[in-house]
Parts: sequence; structure tokens; C-alpha cells
Amino acid sequence: MLERELAPAVVHHLEADGYRVWVDPDGSDFLDVVARRGPELGLVELKVADWRKVLAQAQRRRGWADWIAVALPRESLAARVCQAPQAPRGLRVGVWIVEGGAVRVLRAAQPLWAPGEARPFPELRDRIQDFTDRLIDGSLSPGVRWNLPGSSGRVGPNRRSTRDWRLEEFPVDE
Repeated sequence: MLERELAPAVVHHLEADGYRVWVDPDGSDFLDVVARRGPELGLVELKVADWRKVLAQAQRRRGWADWIAVALPRESLAARVCQAPQAPRGLRVGVWIVEGGAVRVLRAAQPLWAPGEARPFPELRDRIQDFTDRLIDGSLSPGVRWNLPGSSGRVGPNRRSTRDWRLEEFPVDE
């Protein structure tokens, strides 16, 4: 099974909830699924194996969106994600199972930041919002590279890499 085989069910699930959805919108394979409903931005990471990598991807992408979910093809992988020790913010990452062409939500994606809570690197989220605005109005063609920081794996001088982020980094009052 390939990751992209999970995408149609995820797209259908999100569209049924009123989202505009793009799969690999810039053709770089950096962001698997981008979802937009009004100003709300969500990301879904698709993974067919190695649940540890999907948690790391979710951690690295959290500055780009309001919520993040991971979609996996088997309940056993999804259960491992849910059972892994996680900081409070990690518990906000949604865990979805794609079975029989449908999505079953094992853990719902929750907002990563409370209203009024300081967000790290708000310019990252603003960039994604700008790109999706341009996709919606037709001024940007799908497949045009967005050149997002971290998408090449390189970080410029004096710039912090999203690979260094940890879900524990920004405390959550629960």
C-alpha cells in the first residue's frame, strides 16, 4: 500500500465536513493533505508504516496549521500512536484510521493553541493561508512549489529548523 492510496478517503472525509482540500498541493511531497474551512487550516499526514515517523512529522508541521491529524491504514498502527507517551499538546494530534475507503476517527484533532495563546512562528501559518487563498482564487496553480522552510531539509543561517520542535516545547494549561 502507498500513502497516496489513503488520500481519497481523507479528502472525502474532510470535504463532508465543509473543507476545501488539496493533496500534495505544491508537488513537493512535503505536505500530504492541506484542508481549509474559512480561516481554519488543518494538515493531515498520511503514513502506511512506521508510526514513530508520523508523530515526528506532526511535531514538525505544527506551526503551519491550526490542527493536525495523522491517517494510518491499520488500527494496530493507530493504537500505537495513541498509546505512545505524549505531552499534552501531542494529545491534540488527531489519529484517523482509513479502512474500506472511509475514515474512522480514533482521536479527534483538536486546536493546537487556545484562543489568545501565543503561537510559535505565526508567519508559517500565514504563508499557508496565503497559498491556499491563491489556490482558491485561481491566482496560483496547483503544483507550483511553495518553497516552505524545511521542505528542502535545509535551514538558512540564524533560522531555527522545524525539525527541532517538540510538542512539549510550548506548555498547555489543561
